[in-house]
Amino acid sequence: MGYSNDWENIMNNAFGKGGKPNFGQSGAKSTLNPLDELTRTLQQQQKDLDRQIKAQTQALKDSDAAAARALAESRQMLKDMEADGLLAQGTSEVPVEHRGSFLGLADVVKQKVLGQDPFVDSLVRALRRPFVLGTEGENAKNVILICGSEGTGRHYALRCAAKEMAVRGLLRSESPACMDLSLYDGPGEEKLFLQDLYAALQAPGEMLLFENYEQCHPGFLNILSDLAIRGNAPLNSRYLVKEGILVDAGTALAPGTVGSLTPHGKYMIFFSEHGRDKLADKFGAGMVSAVGDVCQTGSYSTESLQKLAAQCLNALAQRVHTRLNLKLRAGADVRDWVAAQHNKAQGAGALQLACDKFFRALSEYCLSQDASLQGQVDLTIQADTPYFSVNNELAQPLLALLPSVYTGALEAVQQEMDNIVGLTELKQYVMDLADNVRVQQRRAAAGLKTSDITMHMIFAGNPGTGKTTIARLLARYLKAIGALSGGQLVEVSRADLVGRYSGHTAPLTNSVIQSALGGVLFIDEAYSLYRGEQDSFGLEAIDTLVKGMEDHRNDLVVILAGYTKEMEEFLTANSGLASRFPNQLEFPDYTGEELLAITKLQAKSKGYAIDAAAEPALLAYYTVQQATNADTAGNGRLARNTLEKAILNQSRRLAANPDAPLETLLRADFSLGEEADAFAAKENSCEE
Repeated sequence: MGYSNDWENIMNNAFGKGGKPNFGQSGAKSTLNPLDELTRTLQQQQKDLDRQIKAQTQALKDSDAAAARALAESRQMLKDMEADGLLAQGTSEVPVEHRGSFLGLADVVKQKVLGQDPFVDSLVRALRRPFVLGTEGENAKNVILICGSEGTGRHYALRCAAKEMAVRGLLRSESPACMDLSLYDGPGEEKLFLQDLYAALQAPGEMLLFENYEQCHPGFLNILSDLAIRGNAPLNSRYLVKEGILVDAGTALAPGTVGSLTPHGKYMIFFSEHGRDKLADKFGAGMVSAVGDVCQTGSYSTESLQKLAAQCLNALAQRVHTRLNLKLRAGADVRDWVAAQHNKAQGAGALQLACDKFFRALSEYCLSQDASLQGQVDLTIQADTPYFSVNNELAQPLLALLPSVYTGALEAVQQEMDNIVGLTELKQYVMDLADNVRVQQRRAAAGLKTSDITMHMIFAGNPGTGKTTIARLLARYLKAIGALSGGQLVEVSRADLVGRYSGHTAPLTNSVIQSALGGVLFIDEAYSLYRGEQDSFGLEAIDTLVKGMEDHRNDLVVILAGYTKEMEEFLTANSGLASRFPNQLEFPDYTGEELLAITKLQAKSKGYAIDAAAEPALLAYYTVQQATNADTAGNGRLARNTLEKAILNQSRRLAANPDAPLETLLRADFSLGEEADAFAAKENSCEE
């Protein structure tokens, strides 16, 4: 638009109205002939036009240079952000020759995944395979088994490869869909499994990852096997898709039902610590044949661990500089100390955890200072202990700055255990069991073989002997030491496990088992589950319980409680029942002295005190009861009931005598009978 305006101005100057030439200035008489005057005017206007065009050209050149500078600055900014960890690696521009190509992709991944070069090569080869061989229809691009120990970079390597493939245009999305197959461990999870599998297959990502296939129900593994081998998995029912969710169509005749699933051209990738043999054992030989590639990580060499440690420390230095405004300096001693944190249980992840502790400890130090810090922090190792020094001050132990590990839960349980009257052998058994758990945890952390001890047990004894109390404390104790994830105690009886009609018992029992996972399942009067060979519902509950114990042996403790004789008969109901309960603990009846101690503790917890003059009669009463009918007296319940009656009698006494002490329970408040007094008098005379 600028050019047209300039040209119009020039023409208006050269020609007047009606297109007649302008010779000279208005009102001035020219001395040149008309032709020379016109020529001179046109030459002048041409110079003006050339000058305008030159100015416009220079402006365009300046604009292009500014755009080029801005583009270069934005590219440099992306690279700087990437180097500082503020931008994901691989998001900056890739060389033109690498777009749409696997050329150099393995080398890019190896720069991030250290010490696993053969594994990275095999992984990139597995991801490249469908681009070379091609795929048919909606069949899986490739079926890949990625195996190796925890902490060897299996997941991280795949993420790095997927990110680089997405940058190069080899994948539409770097984000995979993931399924934890341990969530579908029983036939009752079929609908949930199919819904989740359908959603994962429909997800935009081109990778579908499967974790923990070893814990999946065999029927669901057959569906995955069909997807991998045949590229099509027929379903047992017809399903409809409603708002993206697979819903059982039932008997309804509806168009557009889904009768089978396909892989939708995705990579099917299985993660495991085991190789082909375990895969064949769970899926069958056909599945192993369908696996296109097995990519296995290896053990780290000392040099590789040192490189990984250096990488972690470099990342730590960036965090310290960005968040704490300090420059971090660490030598080979710190690098080697971090590398030595590697163990078989956590793998290379232990190195990152060590650096995370360094950062948290340094953060605690900065938070303790009134002013923000600047300068340099030096890390050193002294006597196998990390030390730090800020601006050349005296070095201090670094990890000592971290808050101490919380042990309140464990201490509280131990205190409650100590307060329990009697049951010395049973309390010692709980302590021994906990000690074994902790030793096995230490062996696992050191990479040694562990020996799992079956913790299912039978509590046998009369009512009121503390079976439920010990079970509750055991659940909390095992959680406090990390042996159980939940620590809840689920108390049930026959009515909670046995259904009322055919086909109801197994789902009911499985539901109870699911609610107790991570804790303790306590079945009181367990012998009532078995009422003879004709009790098909009870036998079904027992069979389901035995299978659930086997399937969840690492995340469930089952305790059966009941009378000694009845429990012995109960163990014959199922051939595998007795072998799964090797720990049969007998709860003895309380002595009179123990019941007296229990009564005094219960009274104290309620804000009362028993008069010393009442104790001989109370002890005599308990001794007689336990000697004659301990199986029906109630043991601990006898102490509780006796105390509650005394409190009620004291209330009547205080109503008549308001000045009497409110907290004291007298001999008269206890309804013990003359027999107790006579026994107490006899005992006193014997002592004299």
